[in-house]
Amino acid sequence: MILIGTMNLTRTRERGLFYCPQCGGLQNYRLRARRPFLTLYFIPTIPIGGAEIFVQCDQCGTTWDTTVLQIDKEKHEEIQENQFRDEAIRAAILVTLADGHISEAEIRSLLTISEMLLQRPLDREELGRLCSVARQTEIEAEHYVQTVSTRWNVQQRLLALQAMFLAATAGEEDVSAKKLENIQRMQPHLSLSDAEFQAAIDDALQYNEV
Repeated sequence: MILIGTMNLTRTRERGLFYCPQCGGLQNYRLRARRPFLTLYFIPTIPIGGAEIFVQCDQCGTTWDTTVLQIDKEKHEEIQENQFRDEAIRAAILVTLADGHISEAEIRSLLTISEMLLQRPLDREELGRLCSVARQTEIEAEHYVQTVSTRWNVQQRLLALQAMFLAATAGEEDVSAKKLENIQRMQPHLSLSDAEFQAAIDDALQYNEV
């Protein structure tokens, strides 16, 4: 009986140093090529497809597209910061929508928060689109923050908390209890101490008075 099958062979083409986004620093990498082969009695004989080229970090083992070799530390940090700002804006929007509606005063507040606090300006059209997506997905603000905040540093967590607090207290003389409860439930997800949490709220109150 003739035994025919397939298997993937992976070979290292080159080695070098690169900035690993997972490790957050310079690490050794291997540029590797994986290619499927037809086997005869478990011996690879004929290549049956093109080679898949990828980068693998020697430290953490994470594999990346070869474009990762073009990203330096500064570029990666810029990408991470932009991602945080987008996530913080979405968190503020979800807090605003906790009571099921959004007022004109709340819209103006979100536009101000995004531009002045988070330095990520929005226009009304983009804000409207983000609100529409938030309504459709029906994600709770607490659950969203619990998911995305794991990649935020301490300063980002404090800034996001301020943005959410300002969004929760915007445009209403009597702030809804549900919104304030949402803010309070954020503390364990943000891994902030009582002092850090209160200091961020105090800073937000001062910002609101400016």
